[in-house]
Amino acid sequence: MELLLNFLQSDFLGKPAWLWLSFLGVVVTLLAFDLGVLHKDDHEIGVRESLLLSAGYIGVALAFGAYVWWYLGAQAGMDYYTGFMIEKSLSMDNVFVIALIFSFFAIPRLYQHRVLFWGILGVIVLRAIMIGLGATLVSQFSWILYLFGAFLVLTGIKMWFMVDHEPDIANNPLLKFLKKHMRVTDGLRGNAFWVKEADPKTGRVERFATPLFLALLLVEFVDLIFAVDSVPAIFAITTDPFIVYTSNIFAILGLRALYFALAAMIHRFKYLKYALALVLVFIGSKIFLVGFIGKVPAVVSLSVTFGLIAGGVIVSMWKTRGETAELAAKAN
Repeated sequence: MELLLNFLQSDFLGKPAWLWLSFLGVVVTLLAFDLGVLHKDDHEIGVRESLLLSAGYIGVALAFGAYVWWYLGAQAGMDYYTGFMIEKSLSMDNVFVIALIFSFFAIPRLYQHRVLFWGILGVIVLRAIMIGLGATLVSQFSWILYLFGAFLVLTGIKMWFMVDHEPDIANNPLLKFLKKHMRVTDGLRGNAFWVKEADPKTGRVERFATPLFLALLLVEFVDLIFAVDSVPAIFAITTDPFIVYTSNIFAILGLRALYFALAAMIHRFKYLKYALALVLVFIGSKIFLVGFIGKVPAVVSLSVTFGLIAGGVIVSMWKTRGETAELAAKAN
């Protein structure tokens, strides 16, 4: 018992082990409830269910943030909420690309939740590795933050001028590599990622990946690419690995739940990417402003980020207000 207590109180990346285990316990419970109760059987997730599920995840994330505020102090709490909002905002860009991936592979809505759910497990591991590496670099070389800042500013500028650019899924290098080195079925096989069937070339029964598995790998790849932007962005807010990781994971959990609602109205968020570009430039510039005006207060970071994202959403909804009616008219 004493050994267990010593382990729970031991320091891990600046926080006691029991705090990390408590967070992981919450995440595992949420995922188990999601898969084992809410989505035990495959079914199409509608907008209403998506919004309710997302609201549940957001509620848990906000409650966890309140606990962080109470246990670690107001500064940590504010940093958590700022990181949560930044990650959730930047991850919304993932929705556009994930929708393209599902469309490319013709993945029906019936199986999309399965891909997103199992993709979460990869996110939890990959983000842990990236954040752990980032925290180590920052602790050893403080000047790394200036590289993060410059990278964010350049990425924001690039995003601003490439708003209308859509990724070419068919020519994705990873997809080409997978198709070249793996046996892949010519179509879906229900909700299976892998199947055993006769190879049309040899006649022998072999193990084949399905397009559903390729979609899962591409979704993971997309998250890894977007993490290159979002992880440095949160390190620009705080270098505490616990705050960075927990805000990251909670934001992604909620966004994956919200995917089905967002995917139904992607066309209404045309101008959101401009707001996301400004967020990256603002967060990156903060690092360089420290030497002139001191550290920007967390409440200012949170307010500016919220204002930019809200502005992007409002402008998008206003500019595209007539498109829904036009689409409905064409459908009739």
